[in-house]
Amino acid sequence: MIPVTLLVVTKAPVPGFAKTRLAETVGPQVAADIAAAALLDTLDAVAAVPVQARVVALTGNLDEASSGPEIKRRLADFTVVEQRGDDFAERLANASADAAAAGGARPILLIASDSPQVTAGLLTECANTLLGVDAVFGLARDGGWWLFGMADAATAEVLRAIPTSRSDTGAVTLSALRDTGVDVRLVAELSDVDTIDDVDGVRRACVPGSRFVRAVRAAGI
Repeated sequence: MIPVTLLVVTKAPVPGFAKTRLAETVGPQVAADIAAAALLDTLDAVAAVPVQARVVALTGNLDEASSGPEIKRRLADFTVVEQRGDDFAERLANASADAAAAGGARPILLIASDSPQVTAGLLTECANTLLGVDAVFGLARDGGWWLFGMADAATAEVLRAIPTSRSDTGAVTLSALRDTGVDVRLVAELSDVDTIDDVDGVRRACVPGSRFVRAVRAAGI
């Protein structure tokens, strides 16, 4: 087993709560259905990685979520903690600390559920890379980031001062890490799903027949 904790930070896919920018085009229910599919695909990939601990930092009510019962069943294989904080940057930093408390003092590999094309193989490679450096970082093609691995959970404190959901969030985060003397290894760049324009590229990168692909097809996108 790889001595790493894999941490997924996600929202319950509740209509009107999850994927609000995507919902502007496809409506809140379809956006929630797509978010649920992306989350389940991500959890499947994470569950297949041979790491010592798997944690999900969750916000939102799964009783109101698309595919809520299926997500609850899948989460039985994970330690679930509630997100804390007033904004997303604060919740990311707090989730890293909470994952360390729940999973033990070992390196943490943090991802969101916005990149359902991620595979167990890629995550395994990232986890193994993290064992030899201070941090690994995966930029997203929209200017954000999809993965942040840290040898020490305290490294995530740098996130508190960085605005999220901007076209330069990834670059600013990477620069902040390097400015603190952290040895950062870049890993594969992926696309994430925030708007309708992101869907096709992510779908083409997914395994045929994945939940995300089926959800997008069902929505006629």
